[in-house]
Amino acid sequence: MHMADALLAPAVAATMYAASAVTVGASVKTLRKDEATAKLPTMAVTSALVFAGQMINYTIPGTGSSGHLCGGMMLTALLGPQAGFLSMVVILTIQALFFADGGLLALGANCWNMAFYGCFVGYYLLWRPIMRSKLFNKMGAKAAGRIRIILASVLGCVITLQLGAFSVVLETSLSGITELPFGTFVGIMQPIHLAIGLIEGLITSAVLVFVYEARPELLMDVDTSDAAAQSKCSLKTTIVILAVVVAIVGGGLSLVASSNPDGLEWSMFGNADAGYSENMGLDEENYGISSGAAEVAGSIQEKTAFLPDYAFANSDSAAGTTVSGLLGSAMVAGVALLICMAGGFFRRKKADAKA
Repeated sequence: MHMADALLAPAVAATMYAASAVTVGASVKTLRKDEATAKLPTMAVTSALVFAGQMINYTIPGTGSSGHLCGGMMLTALLGPQAGFLSMVVILTIQALFFADGGLLALGANCWNMAFYGCFVGYYLLWRPIMRSKLFNKMGAKAAGRIRIILASVLGCVITLQLGAFSVVLETSLSGITELPFGTFVGIMQPIHLAIGLIEGLITSAVLVFVYEARPELLMDVDTSDAAAQSKCSLKTTIVILAVVVAIVGGGLSLVASSNPDGLEWSMFGNADAGYSENMGLDEENYGISSGAAEVAGSIQEKTAFLPDYAFANSDSAAGTTVSGLLGSAMVAGVALLICMAGGFFRRKKADAKA
C-alpha cells in the first residue's frame, strides 16, 4: 500500500507529513519517559522482521492481486503504540530512501496510512481492550490468551488496513486526481484490502502466539501471572529464533514472493496481462499529477536508492533480492537500536540535570 508521489498534490503531502511528524514527536516524548533500553533487542528484531515480511507478497486467489504485511499490529502488540509507530516510520523511511519503495514526497502519507492506524487505533481500540477482557476465560488462562491474541490480531489487521486503504482514496481525492473517482476507487480498494487484511491477521497471530508461548511477558497487556511460569524459551533464545526467521524471510523467502501487483497497484492498473480485470485501467507510465516537489523528491530518491525495487540496479540477479532483504533488515534493526539508546540517553541526562 506504499503510495507513489504521483498520487499526492504537494499540499496534501505536506499535510500528511505534518500529521506524521506530530505523531513522531509525541511518540519520542513518551518513549523517553519509558525504560527504552529494556526494549532494545525486541524493538530491533521485530522491526527487522516487519521489514523482511513486507518483502513477501502473497497472492490473493482469483484476483490477480497480492498483498504484504503492514506490520503495525504486530509491532504495537510487542512494543506498544509509540515504539511501534517509530519502528514503522524507520521501516518506511529506509524503504523509500534506499529501496525506492514508496515515494519520498508520499512518505508522510505512507507513515500515516500504514503505521498510525495499525499502531494507535489497533492498540487502543482493539488490542488492549480485547487482551484485558475476560473473553474465553472459561477455557483456561493459556487457551483464553491464545484465542484473544488471534481475535485481536485478525480484527486489528482487517479494520486498520481498511482505514489505511480508505485514507489512500481520500488523499488521492483531495489531491484532485479525477481519473480515480472516489466512489469507484473505494469500491475496488476496500474489498481487496479486506482479503489482504485477513491474511495479514493470520500471519500476525501466528507470530504473536509463538511469542506468547515462548516469552509471554514480551506482549503488551498480557496477564503473565499464570502464563509466565510456562515460558518455553529464554529471552535470548526467543530473540535468536526471531532473528533466524528474519534471515530466512528476508534472504530466502523473498525470492518466491508473488509477482502480482499489490492491492493499491492492482486497484489502479489491474492485471489484464494475466487475464484479470483492468480495474481503473490507468496507464502505469502516465498517471496522477506531476509537481515540482515530486520531481525534487524523485531526484533525491534516485541518488539515495542503491537497491531500487530490492534489486541490483540494471540487473535481474536474484542475489539483489537476497542482499536487499538481509541488508535492509540489518539497517532497520540498527536504527531501531539507536532510537532506543537515544531515548535512554536523554532520559538519563534529564534525570542527572534534576539531581
